[in-house]
Amino acid sequence: MDKIEHIGIAVNSLKVSSEVYQKILGVKSYKQEEVRPEGVIAEFFKVGEGKIELLEPTNSESPIAKFLAKKGEGIHHIAFAVNNIYDEMRRLKSEGFILLSDIPKQGADNKLVCFVHPKDTSGVLIEICQEI
Repeated sequence: MDKIEHIGIAVNSLKVSSEVYQKILGVKSYKQEEVRPEGVIAEFFKVGEGKIELLEPTNSESPIAKFLAKKGEGIHHIAFAVNNIYDEMRRLKSEGFILLSDIPKQGADNKLVCFVHPKDTSGVLIEICQEI
């Protein structure tokens, strides 16, 4: 794992939360993108070398909508950048971690992504991601 790439935050409204994070961080978001397969719109803020990713669901079946219904707004995941997502997935499996997919998925911000089940990581959903 190279670095913390971003922290994902589930929100009910990008419009409301984007304004809050613009004030907190003192910068505007640099990108908003829909990830249709995941039923989410993501908005990104650059913070030093890392990012904050705000996530708003686009439908009631999206993982973010289910998270919001169960836990409310807040930190959804922490993402770590990796050089080779396939090698990292094999390494994590060999260490006994449960991955939420067998192959990486297309994620937001031009990334391949895979998630590690939070029951194996002290309740924190971990994302590994590789720039495409």
